[in-house]
Amino acid sequence: MSTLPDVMLETVRLILRPPRLEDFDAWAASTADPEGMKFLGGPQPRPTAWRAFAGMAGSWALLGFGMFSVLEKSTGRWVGRVGPIRPEGWPGPEVGWAVISDVQGTGIAFEAAVASVDFAFDQLGWTEVIHCVDDVNLRSAALAQRLGSERLRRATLPPPFEGTELQVWGQSREAWRARRPTLAD
Repeated sequence: MSTLPDVMLETVRLILRPPRLEDFDAWAASTADPEGMKFLGGPQPRPTAWRAFAGMAGSWALLGFGMFSVLEKSTGRWVGRVGPIRPEGWPGPEVGWAVISDVQGTGIAFEAAVASVDFAFDQLGWTEVIHCVDDVNLRSAALAQRLGSERLRRATLPPPFEGTELQVWGQSREAWRARRPTLAD
């Protein structure tokens, strides 16, 4: 029995939906990957991955939103997590992304992020969206820019990430609607 909202987004290549227990093995494998976690605090052991996974499911249950599990439409394979988050003390309402290493650079994160930003503005009623980006994560900075976001400021994350300083990229709902990127962009 699931208490998660019945939300599903569909793009050209992807299905985005709240996480399910069946996603955990792929989630744990992705968080154990040193390359994939290079800018997200480093690889995590399975018990730590479980707590983050359960926390994301909890966000969906309590708030009605969280990062989506991203699945390839053609195979059903779990390829990452992308979507709206707003943890306590966070620098703002974020649409974030983390996709598995073998789909990085294929446009999967962009495709999922466009759908997630639409969801945040149209379904959640957010008036702004941010993206928190590590200073040396050029790929994420390029994705934020491709989404139409601008570098806004620097921020320090709350515990347990205290002391972590990063770039905050973002845009307003009005800016998004005026120049929303298409998948051809």
